[in-house]
Amino acid sequence: MGDRIAIIGQGYVGLPLAHEASRAGHTVLGLDISERITSALNEGRSHVDDLSDADIAEMISQGYRASTDFTQLAECDVVVICVPTPLSKDGGPDLGPVLAATASVAQNLHPGMLVVLESTTYPGTTDEEVRPLLEADGLTAGVDFHLAFSPERIDPGNQKFGPKNTPKVVGGHTPACTEAASRFYGSFVDTVVPTKGTREAEMAKLLENTYRHINIALVNEMARFCHELEIDLWDVIDAAATKPFGFQAFRPGPGVGGHCIPIDPNYLSHNVQARLGYPFRFVELAQEINATMPSYVARRIQDALNEDGRALRGAKVLLLGVTYKPNIADTRESPATPLAKVLHSRGADLRYHDPYVRSWSPNGVDVPAATEDLLTAAGEADLCVLLQDHRDFDLSALAGSGTRVLDTRGVMQRSDTVERL
Repeated sequence: MGDRIAIIGQGYVGLPLAHEASRAGHTVLGLDISERITSALNEGRSHVDDLSDADIAEMISQGYRASTDFTQLAECDVVVICVPTPLSKDGGPDLGPVLAATASVAQNLHPGMLVVLESTTYPGTTDEEVRPLLEADGLTAGVDFHLAFSPERIDPGNQKFGPKNTPKVVGGHTPACTEAASRFYGSFVDTVVPTKGTREAEMAKLLENTYRHINIALVNEMARFCHELEIDLWDVIDAAATKPFGFQAFRPGPGVGGHCIPIDPNYLSHNVQARLGYPFRFVELAQEINATMPSYVARRIQDALNEDGRALRGAKVLLLGVTYKPNIADTRESPATPLAKVLHSRGADLRYHDPYVRSWSPNGVDVPAATEDLLTAAGEADLCVLLQDHRDFDLSALAGSGTRVLDTRGVMQRSDTVERL
């Protein structure tokens, strides 16, 4: 018989976690503040890319239920907090959702409970923010209940790695807390990786995403000067990637998107500045480079139109793929949004084509969807901009259509009508 588990937050992190825990025999309660989300889940309807309605039906058959009633936490053996941590106005993480969830747990905390925070944040949050709230009524972490941090590593749309076969980093407040959390995750995750404590686990997540953030910025900056020097950076990367050691291929693009890469490194930069009084210059420089890529793409669009004797103002520009990564419907922090803002401000006649996005209003401006098939939509445009290489796009047909294309993903062959970033 499995544990009674409550997972707070039924989004792209919490819901796949609930799915795996249910399949392992645990009785799972999915808590969320949204009545719309919980009602849909109880009716068997999924709202995340990686789970189908059939998956939700399977969970329900295994005892899963969703609720907005946080008093039910008192009935649970394990509580996992998977709520968002957006950036606040000062550039640090907004811990409001985490602290609200923790307060609900504190009101229903009982001896023997395991509490795990998965929300990405800065090192020290579990010990300095979460623990005092939980201990306020007299119970002590590591003595009366277990407390741990385990960073989420969900990669939406990844067909190879999911919650079960992605190694799970776990750091407890005490060794006994680490052991309890490892035992819990080990019941449905193939590999558990314990760390010395909560801070090490918190920092591990930030290191992972800061590493990617900085290396993406490196190739984005190289893309700019390689274009000026008439060097094919995509060919350069492919050549360098043949080295069997010491190199990992990163590729340029129109910017960075999603909840992790554009946001998580800022938690670390903000924390270093606040605690130590000096900047994390690598992160700040990478942020500057990546944040300017949409403007750079807009300039390349303008240059491409100029080659055809067209001005950007009034030109019909079709954006292909407006999600932050391929083959999913998630547009959070998508670089298509700031690009659309720049193009709109310069008078471009924008349309978008994306099989995963029914409507799109970047920065509050409604951009019409080109609902025709790809080639018909492209044929009506002065320029197509490939922002995301969804598997649904027939890029070979697009390349042969004669429409001018700016490929920001380096997946199309250069030609008289196709130019790569």
